[in-house]
Amino acid sequence: MRFFIQFSYFGKAYHGWQNQPNAITVQEVLENAMSKLLNSPISVMGAGRTDTGVHAKEMYAHFDVEQLTKIPELLFRLNSYLPNDIAVQRIFEVKDDAHARFNATARTYEYHISKTKDPFIMDMAHFIWKDLDLAKMNTAAEYLIGKKDFECFSKSNTDVFTNICDLREAKWVVENDKLIFTITADRFLRNMVRALVGTLLNVGVGKYSADYVNTILKSKDRTMAGASVPAKGLYLTSIVYPNTILKNG
Repeated sequence: MRFFIQFSYFGKAYHGWQNQPNAITVQEVLENAMSKLLNSPISVMGAGRTDTGVHAKEMYAHFDVEQLTKIPELLFRLNSYLPNDIAVQRIFEVKDDAHARFNATARTYEYHISKTKDPFIMDMAHFIWKDLDLAKMNTAAEYLIGKKDFECFSKSNTDVFTNICDLREAKWVVENDKLIFTITADRFLRNMVRALVGTLLNVGVGKYSADYVNTILKSKDRTMAGASVPAKGLYLTSIVYPNTILKNG
């Protein structure tokens, strides 16, 4: 039987999602907890990887088990056993071939920037004191929309079959003393969102013109884009799946 698990985590203490040999990761902690409570080795496949220090408000993974009953009780026990920076919201049965990574049709991230120095959110947002031209940043973001090659915004030498992503939303909004960038695509390359944000911030401070984003895209050269912003401001906020993955879908 295959199940999806929906969970969230605050990424400060972890070296990203995916298991690593000499570093603590969210995947390792979750697998250890589930294996302990189900009294059987459990391996979970995540919807994607997040880098060191990145947070997830909504993440999914799938796992296989011979039988699973009393899901509400398992949820309670998992949340009691897991550390406070990881929380599980749902566990639900899916079809045997459903895949947390490959069946996702859209993913949404947010990047949070604080315009005031606030000690209570320093681990949750990137502080920038400079004035930013939000209108120019949104104009530049519009050039990113569509199915395009985003190699220039990716870490080099990554093992991917294509650098093409279908970017469907990219916009900045102001919320109180925060700037929040929301971006949605079918998939993302490694470090892509943080590199995009760094590039758009260069537009905001006047280093780049808005349409220079087109030049960067055409170059396919990572050195043309802006520096990656810190991981602490990045949140995975939503992953969309078709209803057909459900056991009775």
